[in-house]
Amino acid sequence: MAKDLMCAPGDFVVYPTHGVGKVVNIETQEYGGHKLRLFVISFDRDRMTLRVPTDKAGVSGLRKLSSKKIMETALTTLKGRARVKRTMWSRRAQEYEAKINSGDPVAIAEVVRDLHRNTGQPDQSFSERQIYESALDRLACEVAAVEKTDPEKATEKLEDILSAAAPPPPEPEAGPEPEPAAA
Repeated sequence: MAKDLMCAPGDFVVYPTHGVGKVVNIETQEYGGHKLRLFVISFDRDRMTLRVPTDKAGVSGLRKLSSKKIMETALTTLKGRARVKRTMWSRRAQEYEAKINSGDPVAIAEVVRDLHRNTGQPDQSFSERQIYESALDRLACEVAAVEKTDPEKATEKLEDILSAAAPPPPEPEAGPEPEPAAA
């Protein structure tokens, strides 16, 4: 599977549970008498370094950055109508977390779309907001890496798409119209 991945130091990759990282080195280490080739991946936002065996990269879910076409599909997903299931929040939260940790940008975009709130809409619970921000951050990091910009600009772009796609808040209902005065 490492042959499919073919990463070199300096390449950006996506690890499903951590998001976008940068391959800083490919090294060989010996463990228990066996030599292993490892991708050394740095995640600057989390201040973390991860070592993934090259022959287990595919099984672990490590992948190259998404293509521009896949990113366009994810951004189009943001423009769609929110699809919120009528199940218990705990069940939906598990499904959202699974989508985020899948590393699939389209699935992450679905979470962002479904949990996005515009002004005039009811506030989110703390856990909804946490999941939304996690998904938004994960998607923004990959968009930033694909478009070679910074995550803050990518986040602004995503929020602009979400705001433009969402329907305007409903206008307050007026009371009954007054009856015309008799002349």
